[in-house]
Amino acid sequence: MTMNHTLRYGSRMLALTATALGVIATAVPAAAEEQPTAEQIMADCASGEGKCSFNSPQLGEAYLGEPRQVSELLFNCTDSPAAQSMSWADTVGSSHSVGGSVTVGGGIEGIITASVTATYNYTWQSSHTETSSFTVNVKPGEVGWISRAQVMRQISGTWQTHYDDPKWGHYYWFVPDTVTGPAPNGTDGKHSAVVVKSRKMTADEKKLCDGGSTRNKVFTRGG
Repeated sequence: MTMNHTLRYGSRMLALTATALGVIATAVPAAAEEQPTAEQIMADCASGEGKCSFNSPQLGEAYLGEPRQVSELLFNCTDSPAAQSMSWADTVGSSHSVGGSVTVGGGIEGIITASVTATYNYTWQSSHTETSSFTVNVKPGEVGWISRAQVMRQISGTWQTHYDDPKWGHYYWFVPDTVTGPAPNGTDGKHSAVVVKSRKMTADEKKLCDGGSTRNKVFTRGG
């Protein structure tokens, strides 16, 4: 993504006061080699070097994220169906389009939370963890596991960074961003899903069943 697509300044600062706009209007445009990357701007927001706000947040419609394995694998090396209770744990974090993951407890998280809460009275979560247990039924010669899909939501907005002294030739820089993170269960009628899945063993996995410690047994191992 080019700088023209990620950073906007100058004429886009319609929300600034006339005095601030005058300062920007008379500033000497930064040369191409002096322009920051979006990651540099976000680093200054996280560290506090730049006084940042997340402006005009727009909540997207909730959707169900991709399912992923959240338990160990259960191998049935016997000749009979097996049922076993298995514990699972799942932690889903947040990411944003210009800077990777959103760190829990970091400066970016607090700014997003304050902006979304003030605009929508919506409690945004940068991370969500759930744990539970489920009975897994596995046929002979198959592998079973627990999979979970989390309700997700995107928030689009623009980062505004203000420096006490010009940096890269400007007091203000703007960075469009989209934040993707977990949403409360039931948001927009969407619900997280926990399901048991199974498949036949591969040739290599069948060899495990022929081993001395696992022969004719039901056993678990990490995925």
